[in-house]
Amino acid sequence: MPNRNACLVVNAGSSSLKFSVFQGAGKADLEAVITGQISGIGTEPLFEAKDAARRPLAKENLARTGHGERAAMLGFLLNWIAARLDGAKLVAAGHRVVHGGTLFAAPVALTPAVLTELEALVPLAPLHQPHNLAAIRALAEAYPELPQVACFDTAFHQTQPWQAQTFAIPRELTAEGVRRYGFHGLSYEYIARRLPEIEPALHDARVVVCHLGNGSSLCAMRAGRSQDTSMGFTALDGVPMGTRPGVLDPGVLIYLMREKGYGADELEKLLYHKSGLLGVSGLSNDMRALLDSDDPRAAEAVELFCHGVAKQAAALAASMGGLDALVFTAGIGEHSAPVRARVAEKLAWLGVALDAAANRAKATRVSAAGSRIPVFVIPTDEERMIASHTLDLLSKTSRIAPDIVRAA
Repeated sequence: MPNRNACLVVNAGSSSLKFSVFQGAGKADLEAVITGQISGIGTEPLFEAKDAARRPLAKENLARTGHGERAAMLGFLLNWIAARLDGAKLVAAGHRVVHGGTLFAAPVALTPAVLTELEALVPLAPLHQPHNLAAIRALAEAYPELPQVACFDTAFHQTQPWQAQTFAIPRELTAEGVRRYGFHGLSYEYIARRLPEIEPALHDARVVVCHLGNGSSLCAMRAGRSQDTSMGFTALDGVPMGTRPGVLDPGVLIYLMREKGYGADELEKLLYHKSGLLGVSGLSNDMRALLDSDDPRAAEAVELFCHGVAKQAAALAASMGGLDALVFTAGIGEHSAPVRARVAEKLAWLGVALDAAANRAKATRVSAAGSRIPVFVIPTDEERMIASHTLDLLSKTSRIAPDIVRAA
């Protein structure tokens, strides 16, 4: 596709970096032409890429080729992408950044000043934010002239009313930023745009979206705007997740500190890595493995998960004063018919009923003909949202981030 713009989308974690390349004449006709990841960062980084038809394009051990450091990896990645753009120009990179705090309610061009403000938010997302920012710096070092844009998982939820954002704690702590932020906002924003395309009558509806995966949350949306969500100050709250507990009495943490001698690092490891489906089952954090297992502990973990999702969905419906539609998305939400069926059964009193055949077939609309609440399965596309935001911001300015951090 000659003479068309290309946008790199980056989602960086501690040991992996997922990427996509979107190409198009404008944000309305974006196409993901390349997807891939660099896994094993810090040990044996493995680069893999596929084309738009999911056919393998590359698989390479970067440590063996001298590209083991982050900046070298990203330099290799950009050179590899540039050689395959068929005349298109890579015009910007968009990053998923988990936390934007109260300052950032929209995507922003990355400058040294912005990066400093994002650094200050690391304590609010200690397991995610540092890796997001490390990728930004490494990319700036490898390709200093490439404009970069940050897109935030928290931004979508800034439309929530004050009572949905506020903890019942002293006001001075709230003023310092101890409040509910919510996450998975890029996913919810995509669903908010996609649902009215599928069912125009739901444009102004009260909708609960269940973003269910290894990290899970739910969001209450009215007319496509966030009204409430299950996650709060951190990505630990809400429903049980792959390795995170969801709702937990804070008194449990005080007990563990006083009676078991847990320190902050031990609590962090427990809450982020040892709890959730893995902690309850003792077997796996993978929903597919648990559904396939005959171990009663696996069944209990699945039941706890479905109970938590249904409970949060009902609470969010109450927060909006009613429910007009239910949406399942993300890995478990899109692919696990048994989980959708169990959650729907628990919400039958609200008027939710699934068509078993449609649910098994992963149809877009899976509710039964007599269901008072329509139920949808909509694949999310956070990467497309990031590319769209990045190119939109680029079109509004002659040059994004002229003083982007080089090798900070």
